[in-house]
Amino acid sequence: MPRPLIVGVAGGSGSGKTTVVRRLVQELAPEPVTVLHHDAYYRDRSRLSPADRAAVNFDHPDALETTRLAAHLEALRGGKPVDVPAYDFRTHTRAATTTTVEPSDVVILDGMLVLADGALRRLIDLKVYVETDADIRFIRRLRRDLGERGRTVESVIGQYHATVRPMHAEFVEPSKRHADVVVRGMGEDDQALGDLLDRIRAALE
Repeated sequence: MPRPLIVGVAGGSGSGKTTVVRRLVQELAPEPVTVLHHDAYYRDRSRLSPADRAAVNFDHPDALETTRLAAHLEALRGGKPVDVPAYDFRTHTRAATTTTVEPSDVVILDGMLVLADGALRRLIDLKVYVETDADIRFIRRLRRDLGERGRTVESVIGQYHATVRPMHAEFVEPSKRHADVVVRGMGEDDQALGDLLDRIRAALE
């Protein structure tokens, strides 16, 4: 098979990356698309106590096993399947099982920090940044963490002030300068999304 086109989708927590990726997969159908999530590569914290796990800065690049992700992207570029880890956000531990992901013509990688890492950027053909106002991002994160990850309001607010906001300013926001396309993540930027789809289709042709 020809080398896959790798699309990297970055942006702050709650910016709408998942929605953008879902739209891309839907619009590119029936073209098969492989999706990788940087979040799956969080380091396993099972050896730490629950209190020590909660104190980890999960918004810093060091919290993720990005070298393993880069190796997986290299394998997919070479037409080889990879075994992607599974991560439990409630316990901050990695599951024993993995998911086998097959390469396809389009590989989409999403995550806050995928454009902040030079090794990943060198593997990405089309770099996308999803931009959304900070208040909207915080509300989305609050709803997600309360509904899906068993957090409390106090813990979400505390984490936002302690790590999410400062790490966004230090690593995520500056990575926007590497983007080929910037998409507004509040659902109104159909023009930018259409331009992005045109670029992907042109590359595939």
